Amino acid sequence: MKRVKLLIALASLLLIAVLLIPALLVMPFTDKTDGTLPEELRKQPAATVQVKSAGPDVEVAVYRSKEKRIEHIPLEQYVVGVVAAEMPAEFEFEALKAQALTARTYIVKQMLSDQPIRLPKGANVTDTIMHQVYYSHDELKQLWGADYDWKMKRITDAVEATQGQIVTYNNVPIEASFFSTSNGFTENSEAYWENDFPYLKSVASPWDQKSPKFYHRTVMSVAEFEQKLGVTLPKDGSVGVVISRTPGKRVDVVEINGKRFKGREIREKLDLKSTDFTWVRKGDDIIITTKGYGHGVGMSQYGANFMAKQGKTYDEIVKYYYRGVTISSAAAFLNKLTAKK
Repeated sequence: MKRVKLLIALASLLLIAVLLIPALLVMPFTDKTDGTLPEELRKQPAATVQVKSAGPDVEVAVYRSKEKRIEHIPLEQYVVGVVAAEMPAEFEFEALKAQALTARTYIVKQMLSDQPIRLPKGANVTDTIMHQVYYSHDELKQLWGADYDWKMKRITDAVEATQGQIVTYNNVPIEASFFSTSNGFTENSEAYWENDFPYLKSVASPWDQKSPKFYHRTVMSVAEFEQKLGVTLPKDGSVGVVISRTPGKRVDVVEINGKRFKGREIREKLDLKSTDFTWVRKGDDIIITTKGYGHGVGMSQYGANFMAKQGKTYDEIVKYYYRGVTISSAAAFLNKLTAKK
């Protein structure tokens, strides 16, 4: 009888062991939150890994135009100040990320080029539109007031999300030009400047028509118009005839009473918003209507914002406005900068 009870006890222990041991083997490899097995975890998409700068810390020597002094600012802090100054914090997050990418690319290329044209000795850039507008935290606090905290967090998050990234073409940082609003098309670089860059070519940007800066009207007297351009308008009441247009549908060459001007020259002398302009004479006034805001080369900021609203990501936006480019790590280029010192 005792032997039978012993056999039953041993059988029971063996059964418990058979049931318990597999469970003990699985438990250490399960997800502690929901019991998901490793096989199920592997089926889930991997989390997006942000590219971080593997390069050294780099400072930007910024000439502060108001204080007339050079300030050395950590690179990423500088990019935050540029994005905050150049694009509204209310813009879509992907548009802000695209702007961060262009700002970082611009300054890295500027520092590598070592061509401090019209710069005080020791400066890499100014804080004006001559290069990129930059605002410090104190300046932004004054500008944003009670909105400072949420706007700064939004801008900083966008910059951090692109940290360590720049835009390249053939393994070289691009001329990352940008502007506010197009006339429906961006412009070829050689149509506005002298340099022809293969990635700065005209593309359609129809979203810009929704921009509050798409149309602008300027009224000036005939006398002022003639004085600024050094012309005398014909007696028939006409103003000028457009001779040719650019790939971006802007004025290339215009003739005024036998004298020819480039569209850019007209824009600069009359302080117009863009080179896509039309004009009409009414009595003693010239009424000029422009479409778009800025030079039109590179990324349209309002275009980027509307693309982001449609679900486009920052890399899709950048690769649309800059043709054939690659988003690359900045580390190797930052190492070159430190090697110069």
